[in-house]
Amino acid sequence: MPDAATQTVKLTAVMPCLNEERTVGRCIEKVTAAFGAMGIAGEVLVADNGSTDRSVEIATAAGARVVRVATPGYGAALIAGIAAARGDYIVMADSDDSYDWSNVAPFVAKLDEGYDLVVGNRFLGGIDAGAMPALHRYLGNPVLSWLARTVHHAPIRDFHCGMRAFRRGAFARMDVRTTGMEFATEMIVNSAKAGLRIGEVPTRLQRDGRDRPPHLRPFRDGWRHLRFILAYGPNHLYLAPGGLMLLAGLVTVATLARGPVVIAGHYLGIHFLALGCLLAMVGFNVINLGVLAKVIALRRHPQLDSRITRWVLREFTLEAGLLAGALLCALGAGIDVVLLLRWLAHPGLAMASTEHLGFVATLAFVLGVNLMFDAFLLDLLAQEHRDAPGGRR
Repeated sequence: MPDAATQTVKLTAVMPCLNEERTVGRCIEKVTAAFGAMGIAGEVLVADNGSTDRSVEIATAAGARVVRVATPGYGAALIAGIAAARGDYIVMADSDDSYDWSNVAPFVAKLDEGYDLVVGNRFLGGIDAGAMPALHRYLGNPVLSWLARTVHHAPIRDFHCGMRAFRRGAFARMDVRTTGMEFATEMIVNSAKAGLRIGEVPTRLQRDGRDRPPHLRPFRDGWRHLRFILAYGPNHLYLAPGGLMLLAGLVTVATLARGPVVIAGHYLGIHFLALGCLLAMVGFNVINLGVLAKVIALRRHPQLDSRITRWVLREFTLEAGLLAGALLCALGAGIDVVLLLRWLAHPGLAMASTEHLGFVATLAFVLGVNLMFDAFLLDLLAQEHRDAPGGRR
């Protein structure tokens, strides 16, 4: 292997490692041979995450550079390893021999074409018998990958393939921070948000060479992926369902505001009006939470910018929010006053004739109060963002 200390390194192979003494040496040998076959200067870097077996000794003897990573977690090991890499290109994969380290050339070729991130696709490259549990192969990976593509618009069909390559400069733009298994999802999501060019290559998955259970915990790690996909997709988690509930609620309230109606032979009365008010209030608050989530997420991930966050940071004012809330409260209070005057003027007036408008008044008042308090919180977050280093003013 070329001496990385004395010449420019084109490619660094980064391997996270935790007690992989049976396979880490084999992986290093494969990728070292691949460097020679491609005729490029490369280095192997093992990011050891606290091995208690002979992994470090074997990796060093095989010619790899070892970086000790105290923070536990798949993502933590990779972040530290990537930070220590010298190559212009970086390829990463596990050190359990489940991915074919001798086949890194297609990844490098894609990077040479101008791609910033290249992800393997195991469903195109082939999955050996016993290499992936049936539940992961036919349900977990396809469903989570579909959901991530839908929510984050990333053109990748195998979000959880652990073999991938990228430019070192592009990794800085990804701004990946998670330390667990969700690192794999965050890398692709942040790349898509940052406008990086993303590609795929077929990759074969083979049975790993371990003599023990894998580090992966299917339900725990699957939940961590799902949590990240949803938490950083506020349009789908908050705004879309909130908008649908608010619209359905307001249409129902508008239809029943003056009294019961009969539609297609079905009587719709006060109970449906109560449901409409409930949908409107829940939908309104879910939308508010979505707007707040967008502003909060922007602080952590600048690439999550959107028209809503730009509006909050540049156009929204506390005074406008308070005024809108006060108008809704005034509307609700005004309706209640009118109903009270009618009742005083006609002591025998049946309350059932006014209860629909009473619901509408209560809805308007509650929405107005919520909006005013939300305005204070939103203004606080917006001001904090604008005052932060690099914040918009």
